[in-house]
Amino acid sequence: MYIDPHIHVVSRTTDDYEAMQKAGIVAVIEPAFWLGQPRTEVGSFKDYFSTLVGWERFRASQFGIVHYCTMGLNSKEANNEPLAEQVMELLPLYVGKEGVVAIGEIGYDDQTEAEDKFYRLQLELAKEVDLPVLIHTPHRDKRKGTIRSMDVSEEHGLDPKMVIVDHNNEETVKEVLDRGYYAGFTIYPHTKMGSERMVEIVKQYGPERIIVNSAADWGISDPLAVPKTADLMRKSGIPEEHIKLVTYQNALTAFGQSGQMDEQDWLNAAPLDQTKKMSGNSVLRGGQTPRVEGKSNIVEN
Repeated sequence: MYIDPHIHVVSRTTDDYEAMQKAGIVAVIEPAFWLGQPRTEVGSFKDYFSTLVGWERFRASQFGIVHYCTMGLNSKEANNEPLAEQVMELLPLYVGKEGVVAIGEIGYDDQTEAEDKFYRLQLELAKEVDLPVLIHTPHRDKRKGTIRSMDVSEEHGLDPKMVIVDHNNEETVKEVLDRGYYAGFTIYPHTKMGSERMVEIVKQYGPERIIVNSAADWGISDPLAVPKTADLMRKSGIPEEHIKLVTYQNALTAFGQSGQMDEQDWLNAAPLDQTKKMSGNSVLRGGQTPRVEGKSNIVEN
């Protein structure tokens, strides 16, 4: 069994869900992020957040995967301050919804004053609602931004064990682990962190507090990055218990601190029944045969 703790499945197809389930992925976490272009109205955020806790959670269940999400104002869109202020008023309405396991992904992009302002506000929100934090470290000047993210988190009194610092690489991993944080790694084709490099990091640093994810989205990315990396780790001689930690247990432990994520959610999941609908809508189209794996007593919405 695998968990992909950072994947933007709202941009993926049902074919991806089927492939993920066949590869052993039992649960996913979808961090709130931007959509490829900046949103211009707070209503766009409202509909997007509603999708994360509504339709996408239902859609994943129709393919045998349990869906969770994180809620937050992403760093790129924090630079539109008037809109960001409105989003901050909206977030408290969603952070307590079923399946929300963290505040995120938040942090820095260009490391502007506006990004710093809204990062700090969301750290305070996380403390208020007692949720973990998922930090997006910048793609440019990554080491500086990663250190700054941790420094500010500690200024606000967050316990490092409640914080997952994501998008790490070789220049950031040691300090993140030394300071007691969870270290997330995005496995992207051709960029960021590749599977081969991930194997070497686990060999060097061990499996404690290391989390592997795909961050698959609307760009060139791979929703099977987690199981593929696990397979490469096996071929490279990494012990099975270490593989389980970095591709399953560490994510469950970190995000399970929310009280919203539990192993029984998939071990005791209701039988798959694609005849079910949400608000009258189905994942199927005319003429497609629904998969029904057993009698279900789920009440249709």
